[in-house]
Amino acid sequence: MDDEQLLSVSQLTGLIKLTLEESFTDLHIIGEVSNFKAYPSGHWYFSLKDEDAVISCTMWKSVNYYAKIMPTDGMKVVVTGRITVYPPRGNYQLEVRSIKPAGEGALFVAFEKLKQKLAAEGLFDLDAKKPIPEMPMHIGIVTSAQGAALQDMISVAKRRFPLVELIVAPCQVQGADAPRTIITAIKELNQVVDNKPLCDVILVGRGGGSIEDLWAFNDEGVARAIFHSGIPIVTGVGHQTDFTIADFVADLRAPTPTAAMELLTPDGEAMLESLESFKESRMEKILDDLAAMRETLIDSVNDIWQSAQRICNFNGQTLDHTMYKLQEKTKKFLQMQQNSLEILRHRITGASPEGILKKGFVLVEQAGKFVKRSADLSSAEPFALKFFDGKRRAVTSEEEG
Repeated sequence: MDDEQLLSVSQLTGLIKLTLEESFTDLHIIGEVSNFKAYPSGHWYFSLKDEDAVISCTMWKSVNYYAKIMPTDGMKVVVTGRITVYPPRGNYQLEVRSIKPAGEGALFVAFEKLKQKLAAEGLFDLDAKKPIPEMPMHIGIVTSAQGAALQDMISVAKRRFPLVELIVAPCQVQGADAPRTIITAIKELNQVVDNKPLCDVILVGRGGGSIEDLWAFNDEGVARAIFHSGIPIVTGVGHQTDFTIADFVADLRAPTPTAAMELLTPDGEAMLESLESFKESRMEKILDDLAAMRETLIDSVNDIWQSAQRICNFNGQTLDHTMYKLQEKTKKFLQMQQNSLEILRHRITGASPEGILKKGFVLVEQAGKFVKRSADLSSAEPFALKFFDGKRRAVTSEEEG
């Protein structure tokens, strides 16, 4: 065999890739969706099948963003795209550019018709949505008592918030009788016991399945029961890619039942950590505030003490000045009084007999009495002349006038 005729695997795959991608560029294919997956990246991966064959499909995020529907398993669709080859695996696939329902099947027509009807009546309006409580203590659950979804929801609730009380209203989640039981369960959870609602919020959910399995949640009666519920309702029906009429009417839609319980229950451990952090921060704040208040109190006491000292010093100085003025006035007053007394003393002394005698006057004393008139002086008796420094005896000598 000539070496020039040998092809490597990569070369062969390259030739196939070139041939297929150049030959099959604008294809329109009808088939049933299966194994649909929407990845976190935003890309869609699924298969299209009929009775005899299956082909892998990809629909990139940049394209499926504009798609009018999100496909679900079992949905019959018409896609437009081209064939591409993935060399690392040697697989060919259909790169989808557009997707739409095929022939508007009976379920899809019924779904769209009811959706348009309820939307026109305002059942999907945002202003009709009831607020979801931030930390419900009583959660009602409408689901199958035998389903794995219930056990998953109970497990999530116990793990996240053990204090919550779960009230299960069991119902059928598929089959002809399912809508009636779902409506009954919703009404049961809307009961009022002792003037209090039986629960704070209702979770309506079930696990995944085909569009036929989930059809009970596309029932008009179920939709109206959800809308007229006095208690907020959160739906978690099927998988993330499943949308039902119940989801549009509900006050909040979660992608799965367990995700719905995650939304409704706070993280207990996170709450405890938050409380502990809050306690520590508040304690630090209290200690800081106390330290600041202590400093403020010390400063205030010092200010008051210094102010009091200044007032005392000022008042002391004022008192000293006042006392000095009082003393000076008292001295001056006493000096004036002393001068007045001295003058008065001189006056009294000068007016006294001794004072008069010192001025050169004498007193005439006769028979133990002072003689005031010359007529009273007896010539027959001796008399005495009293000077300020002593007495002299004398006799009268009458002279003729």
